[in-house]
Amino acid sequence: MSEGIASPDELIQSVDKKITAIRTKSNDFSFNELADMYESEELIIDPEFQRMFRWTEGAQSRFIESLLLELPVPPIFLIEREDRVYELIDGLQRISSFLHFRGDLRVGDELLDPLVLTDCDIVPELNGQTYEGLPRALAIKLKRSYIRAEILRKESDPRLRYYMFKRLNTGGEQLSKQEVRNATIRLLSNKFNQFIMDLARNPGFSYCVETITDKARNEKFDQELVLRFFAFKNAGATYKHDVADFLTDYMEAASDPSGPVQFDYVREGSLFEKTFAILQKVGKATGFEQKIMGTVSRKGEPRWQFSVYHFEGIALGLQKVVNDVDPEDEEHIAALAAVVKRGKSDPDFLRATGGGKNDRISLQVRVGYFADRFAEALA
Repeated sequence: MSEGIASPDELIQSVDKKITAIRTKSNDFSFNELADMYESEELIIDPEFQRMFRWTEGAQSRFIESLLLELPVPPIFLIEREDRVYELIDGLQRISSFLHFRGDLRVGDELLDPLVLTDCDIVPELNGQTYEGLPRALAIKLKRSYIRAEILRKESDPRLRYYMFKRLNTGGEQLSKQEVRNATIRLLSNKFNQFIMDLARNPGFSYCVETITDKARNEKFDQELVLRFFAFKNAGATYKHDVADFLTDYMEAASDPSGPVQFDYVREGSLFEKTFAILQKVGKATGFEQKIMGTVSRKGEPRWQFSVYHFEGIALGLQKVVNDVDPEDEEHIAALAAVVKRGKSDPDFLRATGGGKNDRISLQVRVGYFADRFAEALA
């Protein structure tokens, strides 16, 4: 047997050990019980997870129709916290649809207007109905509808809770990778997650990424860019090709209190803020303004078109000299601005951008291009 390969007995023992770390139970809850638990905060839907509620009103309505028709519905998954409160980790669309119809759904601090049924295709007579307008018999029937809940008990290993949540919530094509990371990784620890979200609101950073689309911003791409900055800066040597998996792995490692990465929040936060304070001034000095991370035309004119490759090259390339740059020194800023302005049209840089350039070599070329030229400009 090859070295490092577990024997059959060792493999069985490893699986059994993990099984003993999992404590589960199953309960059937009526939707009325779940609504009461939600109101009394015995059932929690984390705000970041709640923002993923994206079913159309038609899809929500058809779910209500399914309950009234007693059609089978998939189970939901809950975790039991130390205080015995349940937290929803899978089943958001179903539970939120019922709460929305009842008029009890909150997203953040906002109480949504009650759902009016629409696009019901089995019983079209339901269209236009509200919860308050339902015949009493149907309202009672709806409240008494049951759904199976699989519950991961508080005694379970926290890392297994995280992996369960991650696997349950990575299949939805409507969710961006960063939204899934935000909702799942907090089960390891919310500190790094909150750190990323806070830095995404940093004024200098916000200025430099203003050209990302509204759709991308809604999908938390700005937060992913913060994560990308730290992941490639600190662990770029381990990157191969799949960016999404690399970012998730790094965020897991940085978030896990017992993991191998000891993230220095004070030092890293200060470095991030200085980086984008410098780049905000560089953007103004080039005349590109908020388009500093965008592409340029053949004439070198900036476009309102964000490029993640330009972001990586410029922001990560700056790390070679960031400790030597005085943000208040106009000569420093002018020298960096000249490099950025030339670089955006330089074939040596552009060859490492464009479609299919997510590989490690292209990343090294992008970052190395600006790192070397920034260093030369300040020498």
